[in-house]
Amino acid sequence: MNKIGKVVLAYSGGLDTSVILRWLIETYGCEVVAATADLGQPEDFAAIERKAIETGASEAIVLDLREDMAQNFVFPMLRAAARYENRYLLGTSIARPCIAQALVEVAKKTGADAIAHGATGKGNDQVRFEFSIKALDPSLKVIAPWREWDLLSRKALTAFAEKHGIPISAESKRYSMDANMLHTSFEGSELENPGNEPDASCRSRVTPPEQAPDKPEYVEVGFVRGNPVSVNGAQLDPYDIIATLGDIAARNGIGRDDMVENRYVGMKCRGVYENPAGTLLFALHRDLEGVCMDRELLAIRDMFSVPYSRCVYNGYWFSPEREAMQAFFDKSQEPVTGLVKAKLYKGGILPVSRTSPYSLFSEDLATFEGGDYDHKDAAGFIKLNSLRLGLYAATRERMGWKGFKNES
Repeated sequence: MNKIGKVVLAYSGGLDTSVILRWLIETYGCEVVAATADLGQPEDFAAIERKAIETGASEAIVLDLREDMAQNFVFPMLRAAARYENRYLLGTSIARPCIAQALVEVAKKTGADAIAHGATGKGNDQVRFEFSIKALDPSLKVIAPWREWDLLSRKALTAFAEKHGIPISAESKRYSMDANMLHTSFEGSELENPGNEPDASCRSRVTPPEQAPDKPEYVEVGFVRGNPVSVNGAQLDPYDIIATLGDIAARNGIGRDDMVENRYVGMKCRGVYENPAGTLLFALHRDLEGVCMDRELLAIRDMFSVPYSRCVYNGYWFSPEREAMQAFFDKSQEPVTGLVKAKLYKGGILPVSRTSPYSLFSEDLATFEGGDYDHKDAAGFIKLNSLRLGLYAATRERMGWKGFKNES
């Protein structure tokens, strides 16, 4: 075991990371700096700092990453229209490189030799943290206690905590949960069987659609170069935009998904995700693109969104391929500026208007009332574009083709 003098621990204040803090001190004989990320989740950060010091940390730090995450991680991902497996809006995934970057900065400032995290050996987060750390500072060691220790059950963790006088919350959590400004995720308990409907307690921020208001609510979001900049006419900072839209969408029953996905480590997992702000932003951003982006550019963007979403999900945020794709996405978003208004009602998002100074929509071309369009031009267009189909038909005839039939 290499000598390690100081470790920066990604610390949440829960049972796992509190046990890890003490375990690091005993196992490595090192100082531990407990670093807690404020990503907009509802937490008593002062209490977390106190608990870290009481558990043995030499220093406890709360990192305010709200604006950093919103502007430098969430917004670039929005410009890329990323959804993993065409559903998951990557609420947990996008937070990990943001946290990892901050941990590396703390390690440099405090002279730490290593970074430790509480991710288990069967999930995606271990990969996301460690890939990011490797990309940002290859000299730092990474300690993953779940891959080293023998405390492999909640009973064992609780016994260790009791032995070392670590306070244990009396609250028993039904689910494994993660929360930040964008979303709350739920895993475990009855969700481990994909055939089970989630319990009524599997809910945090999104109002059930049947309990949402009976009157529709309208919201208008302004975008500049693909980034949201205003809500209902008010200019807001990136974090405030996400928080404001999260509240609006959540009370209208918007932003909940229940899905089975493919983890990078090879297994399938089932999760319930609540992401009201992300769901609303994705829909409105996509709607504005309909009038601002060229057809072929939009098609290529959509193709690149798939590998981009895998980069985010699999932990390759700080990779050359993600950075190159980001440059393409950012270029594609230059004309995506304007306003989108939508009607929200019981879980539904219905865009009703979109305007842009860079709109490609021509009323003169699209109108049914004449306009500057000669219908006769379509004849040549059809003739040339169907030329290959006629040649294909002649070839089929020479091959003895008998006509299309239902092979099923």
